[in-house]
Amino acid sequence: MNVPTQAEEALKTNDEKTNRKTGADRHVTAAPPVPKEPGRARAVKLLVLLAVLVAAGVGAKQLWAYFDSYESTDDAQIEGHLNGIGSRISGTVTAVHFENNQRVAAGEVLVELDPRDYRVSLEQAKASMGLAESQLTAERPNVPIVQTSNESVVTTSQASISQAEAAVAQAERDNDAAMADLRQAEANNTRAQADEARYRGLVDKEEISKTLYDQKLADARADEAVVESKRASSEAARRIIAQRQASLLAARTQLSEAVQNNPRQLLLRQATVQMRQANIAVFKSQVDQAELNLSYTTIVAPVAGIAGKKSVEVGEQVRLGQQLLAISQTDDVWVTANFKETQLKRMHPGQTVKVNVDALDREFDGLIESMPGATGAVYSVLPPENATGNYVKVVQRLPVRIRLKRDQAGLDLLHPGMSVEPEVRVRQVDR
Repeated sequence: MNVPTQAEEALKTNDEKTNRKTGADRHVTAAPPVPKEPGRARAVKLLVLLAVLVAAGVGAKQLWAYFDSYESTDDAQIEGHLNGIGSRISGTVTAVHFENNQRVAAGEVLVELDPRDYRVSLEQAKASMGLAESQLTAERPNVPIVQTSNESVVTTSQASISQAEAAVAQAERDNDAAMADLRQAEANNTRAQADEARYRGLVDKEEISKTLYDQKLADARADEAVVESKRASSEAARRIIAQRQASLLAARTQLSEAVQNNPRQLLLRQATVQMRQANIAVFKSQVDQAELNLSYTTIVAPVAGIAGKKSVEVGEQVRLGQQLLAISQTDDVWVTANFKETQLKRMHPGQTVKVNVDALDREFDGLIESMPGATGAVYSVLPPENATGNYVKVVQRLPVRIRLKRDQAGLDLLHPGMSVEPEVRVRQVDR
């Protein structure tokens, strides 16, 4: 540092005294002052130092604010849907229409299997269904036929009951007539027997002729025979009544059976028709399954994307469920960023994200789509068990899902598995 000498200080003091005494104008020529360069340099240096310190403080504040406004990680990658394509039937491969890394469209034919066996199965199923339909056609008219027949049986039984009731009534009237004839014959017989006894006494006394007595005797015997005949007729009439009553009971029983069994027979026929219809439904399902199996001989791409993991060649015998390839859907990708748990405090869905793709050396815009439900360790096959053994605290990572904004140039260049570095803006920086 430069310090002024005593001579310079004395000269400065004398000049000031002279100016005060003479009142001389500042524009009057005076003796030249001693140069002041060393003091000015010091002041400038102090000002520059102060400005630098202020600028450094402001810059440090701005830098801290910037670093505090976002969270980033390099543990992130592009992810997307990987659709494994397998065979839904077993068969022999007859054609393969794709190669690895080939872009395929939805519905594009990828693999063809030999369809001949499945065509035969389809024809068999159609024949079985045709037979079932014929059986239903033959069985369906039986329902109204049985219904009409049952109604006819009921009508006939009712008519038979009416006839049997009339026959019973007629037999009862015949029995009443036979009983009346028997009673009349018995009365005549009683009188004839009395006359014979009386005439026998008279003939013994010879008061009447023997001829007259013989006549009375013959009349008595004839009336006795008539009584026996009428008694037999009465017994026959009673037996006829029993027969007519038995016929009436049989007719009533037949009507009761018809009334009870006719609905059952009708239900049986209807059930048979329903069984035939069910058989048709079963065979129809077999036809549908055979048609599906035949369609499965042509394996098409269910989604658009890029084919990979090809494991099929012409002539191979593939089995049910065997995976033949995988399709990566490059038109629907997202970012999975595994942030530390200490970085999630100010994160929430909807925040803007800058995603830098290592392979492309460019950035894409995105938004946080969803926050994780658990750490990656919990989702692992063997999650940690901290209740046993020695415990060492480790900062956990949680997968945050980031959805890239649409209509950005270069999205078609992103593929699942590519490494990225997302930068989540957790707050706005004050400008």
